[in-house]
Amino acid sequence: MKKFKGLVLILAVALGLSVYAQNSQTLLVNTKSPAITKTAVSYTVVNPLDVVARPNFYMNKNIKIKAKFDKFSTLGLDYKPAMRSSEKYISFLIQRPDVTDHNIPLSELKIFLNRDEAEKHIDLNSGDVVEFTGKVFSNALGDAWMDVDKFTVISTKPKNDTDNK
Repeated sequence: MKKFKGLVLILAVALGLSVYAQNSQTLLVNTKSPAITKTAVSYTVVNPLDVVARPNFYMNKNIKIKAKFDKFSTLGLDYKPAMRSSEKYISFLIQRPDVTDHNIPLSELKIFLNRDEAEKHIDLNSGDVVEFTGKVFSNALGDAWMDVDKFTVISTKPKNDTDNK
């Protein structure tokens, strides 16, 4: 009878370890796919004149620019060496920061914005202050070509009645 009790005890212990191991395995196995974590992108605040002067330096770099908006444009769209389709994008111009007595666009900086985002800001006027972030993706024609990933209106100029006449 002692042998029988010993054998039952060994079986009970073995069975208990087996159940524990099975439960431990199911706890250790992750059936969910790992969560994709988005790494924070850092942007360097730059002067747009510096980007225009050194497009090679800013290639593939994330930059942030605060400037006066000039106008939406089609400048640079559908140009094959730095292709951005006019169906998906619109370009826009900012004013030269080194000229303050009148408005001159900084056309050497080709800036592309997704059309869906641009439509949200269709009422912008020349002189409104904007801030945008993005990456310089090309230096075709010796100019900087930039994709915008975030576009923010900082301030708008009051509208004059003479602007509508």
